[in-house]
Amino acid sequence: MAEIISIGIAAPKHCHSQQDILAVMQEIYQLDAIKKRKLSFLYSQSGIAQRHSVIPDFGLPKEQWTFVPTDHANDFPDIDKRMAIYQSYATPLCLEAIENCLNGHCNHEAITHLITVSCTGMSAPGLDLEIMEALNLSPNLFRTSINFMGCYAAIHGLKLAKLICDTTPEAQVLLVCLELCTIHLQKEYSLDNASSSLLFADGCAAVLINNQTQTNSLTIKGFHSHVASQGKSDMAWNISKKGFLMRLSSYIPQLIESDIKALLHAALKKSGFDNQAVTNWCIHPGGKKIVDLIQKELALTPSDTEDARKILHQYGNMSAPTILFVLKSIMEKGVKENAVVFGVAFGPGLTMETFLLENKTTRLEHA
Repeated sequence: MAEIISIGIAAPKHCHSQQDILAVMQEIYQLDAIKKRKLSFLYSQSGIAQRHSVIPDFGLPKEQWTFVPTDHANDFPDIDKRMAIYQSYATPLCLEAIENCLNGHCNHEAITHLITVSCTGMSAPGLDLEIMEALNLSPNLFRTSINFMGCYAAIHGLKLAKLICDTTPEAQVLLVCLELCTIHLQKEYSLDNASSSLLFADGCAAVLINNQTQTNSLTIKGFHSHVASQGKSDMAWNISKKGFLMRLSSYIPQLIESDIKALLHAALKKSGFDNQAVTNWCIHPGGKKIVDLIQKELALTPSDTEDARKILHQYGNMSAPTILFVLKSIMEKGVKENAVVFGVAFGPGLTMETFLLENKTTRLEHA
């Protein structure tokens, strides 16, 4: 059975408070007093205290800005410059997360499969080959990339890792999710751009998956997905010469709220669990309101959503890596024997992806 052995995380060194980001965005948007107060209120209700970014500008004096133009008449960097920033920071951040993941669990040379996930930058040769070269991995390495799938993409990575482990007993699969969302900040004020500016952040997570049950590993039991096509225009991610443009409608939480109970029951049934099986909840914190509505709709306790809220508070929404940050938090606290973890993330489509994990420590201890 495919096992999640270890998760390593990394975030850029620049850590900015929400208030510092708010001040810069108010300057960028050239807002009047009323709109400034409205944006300030939204930031205060975000459930986010700080976010990491490869952009140093937030918190610096205006004359020291390097990404944000100091003169409003000037434009933000174009897509070429944004991709250059991505290429400068992506691989080093991945390598940091990988080292944190593999330390004490697996040597670089033992990796047999590499899966990379990203939707905020791309090139060829890409992230997979750069990681392969930096770690001196085998030139015969199996590698593949998952691109442009958004916040639920890490679950697709786990799906592929499980397929590999199910067919290759000796597999050592390394899954790496990297997003630099903040390099796509936009100058023009709109509800979509304002929502993106108050939510998204940069980060990376790496996961080791193999067939070797360990004391603290989690068995991947199954996956289930559902596309709410009525919401396909409510969350979208498009490339433009100004960078990647996010469409993020206020209707998304309501779509999730209406479907989450049926989604949970279908996922449990598909993997052979009853409706009361879940002991740990790994919720992608796409936003505070989403976590609030899921907690209410599924009658969860504050402790059930504690890990999702903690990651949102400390890191914001980093897109694909975020749910792996939440899962790492759950694993670090310790998952009880025979516990069942339900994970769910959301993205363009509107796509809802789930996974179910089980702690099979008893199988190891009594073997």
